[in-house]
Amino acid sequence: METQTLHITNGGNLTGVLKELEIEGEKLTWQEILCEGPTQEIIHSDEFIGLRQSFLNDYYNIELDLNKVEFAMGQLANPERYSEIVLWFEYDLFCHINMIAVINLLRQKHIDLPIYLVSSGRVAGSKSLKGFSELKSNQLVKLYKNKVKLTPEDIDLAGTLWGIYNGQDHNLLKPFIVKSSSFKYLSNCLKAHLERFPDSKTGLNILETNILNLVINNEIKSKHHLLGYALNYQGYYGYIDLQLERIINRLSIFFTIKDESIELNRKGHEALLGQHNFSKDIENDMVFGGVKKLDFQFSKSENKLIKSPFNVN
Repeated sequence: METQTLHITNGGNLTGVLKELEIEGEKLTWQEILCEGPTQEIIHSDEFIGLRQSFLNDYYNIELDLNKVEFAMGQLANPERYSEIVLWFEYDLFCHINMIAVINLLRQKHIDLPIYLVSSGRVAGSKSLKGFSELKSNQLVKLYKNKVKLTPEDIDLAGTLWGIYNGQDHNLLKPFIVKSSSFKYLSNCLKAHLERFPDSKTGLNILETNILNLVINNEIKSKHHLLGYALNYQGYYGYIDLQLERIINRLSIFFTIKDESIELNRKGHEALLGQHNFSKDIENDMVFGGVKKLDFQFSKSENKLIKSPFNVN
């Protein structure tokens, strides 16, 4: 039987582009937001799917399409059809969490095939990092030709990281920030993840702080206008509009919204000055893998997560 390449992409848009470019092979689209919400180490299970269904519905009013889930899993049911697997994931945290989950799913299904990675990020002649959607066709084709084959050590690393992410001590991720691997942007993403927890002084994480700074440093006319800024200036997070819109709504206690402008109110200025810890005021009960966001805070002075004073036993 003739085998082919299986491409696992980070979204439907890229899958469509690969088809247009006539890049040979079967395409599997991975559409999840595993960087937010509860997860478990064993990925393709009724319990895991139930967790994700509840989270996506409660937080984003998204109905998980079980038919699409089963179709995607069906593509992995007969790995003998494939000669290799190519992962298409970008430089950001959103993609990296999904990517290590996919690698672990392949491990859990005992799929022993060469795995390659195509990753977007730095592009010659540009100061900013680029996602796949920002690249020209010839740039995508070049990335594909230069795909990186993952080593057994890379696969093991993904397994270790997924295990830690589903555990309750995310400080265990710190040693891997300086570990060499084929995952070019992993170090940046691990740092970004730890800083998603509330700052021990302000109670705001780095994304929330960045959004308040966008308000104070720009003439913001509306929440929609602010969302555009937040999408463009979020660094290594790769959050989509639904995620950032939710964060902005949670931060509304720090804004004064007028007809044609948004400005920081007194609370907003106090937050940026670190005059009060606002973590409980935001009422953000988000979960990252196996950890509740509010159970830990990030200490800049210690450069690690510390137990939240609100939750110390």
